[in-house]
Amino acid sequence: MASTVSIGYSRLLRTRGAWTFLLPGLAARQPFAMLTISLVLLVQHTTGSYGVAGAAAAVTGVSMALFAPYGGRLADRYGQRAVLVPGVLVHGFSALTLTALALADAPLWALFAAAVPTGASVPQIGPMVRARWGVKLKGSPLMTTAAAFESVTDELTFVVGPLLATALCTAVHPAAGLVAEASLTLIGGLLFAAQKSTQPQTATVGHARVEHASALHIPGVRVLVVAFLGIGSVFGGMQVSLAAFSESIGEPGLNGVLYGTFAAGNMLSGLVCGAIAWKTAPQRRLVVGYAALALTASGLWAAQSVLLLACLGLLVGMCIAPALITGYTLVEGLVPAQARTEAFTWLTGAVALGQAAAVTVAGQLEDRFWGGAGFLVPLGGTLLALTTLLALRSRLVAHPRGRTVARGVGHRVPLTVD
Repeated sequence: MASTVSIGYSRLLRTRGAWTFLLPGLAARQPFAMLTISLVLLVQHTTGSYGVAGAAAAVTGVSMALFAPYGGRLADRYGQRAVLVPGVLVHGFSALTLTALALADAPLWALFAAAVPTGASVPQIGPMVRARWGVKLKGSPLMTTAAAFESVTDELTFVVGPLLATALCTAVHPAAGLVAEASLTLIGGLLFAAQKSTQPQTATVGHARVEHASALHIPGVRVLVVAFLGIGSVFGGMQVSLAAFSESIGEPGLNGVLYGTFAAGNMLSGLVCGAIAWKTAPQRRLVVGYAALALTASGLWAAQSVLLLACLGLLVGMCIAPALITGYTLVEGLVPAQARTEAFTWLTGAVALGQAAAVTVAGQLEDRFWGGAGFLVPLGGTLLALTTLLALRSRLVAHPRGRTVARGVGHRVPLTVD
């Protein structure tokens, strides 16, 4: 249950120095919501197949999922700026190359070859912003509010991003969405990297750098990774299936509106979730959130009208934010501060991997079976995540703190008693 005490966002936003990384961070993370849908719409336009478009988009997602945690670990070790600057340069070049190949009707293997560096170099702005909040709010009860605020910010990008990408691809040029994504990544990423004063310090002792085991060694993080795969399946399945539905009724521009409605539900529930001081244990909230997500996703495949699909999409979206916020909040208790950027990128990467698998499977289902078959993907993904949480939720409980425990050879993490 939740108490009636609200934790004001205004107090959070008055945190000294917060706006110096929030504003450029908002611009830099916007392309994250544009990449998949822009690529799907471009490749579907040039090939006529949602299956091929989904496969190309899936390569970027898989590549990002594999490389994002490594980039997060490098950011923890060497600093965010050292990872961001070369990363956004590579991403801009790779995305433009991918655009040119798609317009030139290049073979699928060439699209895949360009999609790999495009996905691998997606800047992990969200995890980096969350890590900066961790520095600013160390030990503060505002951390849960910050997690909620970041979830809402993410969802704001998923409201604006698909709408912007769809509008550019349908009203300007099929390649305009991907070109805009590359441009925003480059400009926003460099502006964010320039904010050196707020980035977390690298892990050092004196002048010697301390080595830390991967955040994935923590059992609770592994459980959260599987759970976040389910959220990725919702994003990917909704993107492809809503695009296919809009195309089937002769209103391709409606895709951005439908996906925006879904994302708006996510954003609104995130605002409410973050404004409440919860009394229920986060482990229980996570299970309840995924159960609600699976329940609401179960009716998507049968929806045949725009209004019904919009309403169901809104409900599904409203169930995502609480699960995301709770998952990110659990990381604060499970993972040492020196490894949190990496831990956050594992979760972000899991969403990307789930999304990549979902766009591939949903694209094939839409091509081979009935219209709306792709909506079975969000249902299957959330049921798998819910089953995992029910079986392994005990691993999400943080260890008692106050002693030092070994985390691999030569690595020790100080734990503080609650």
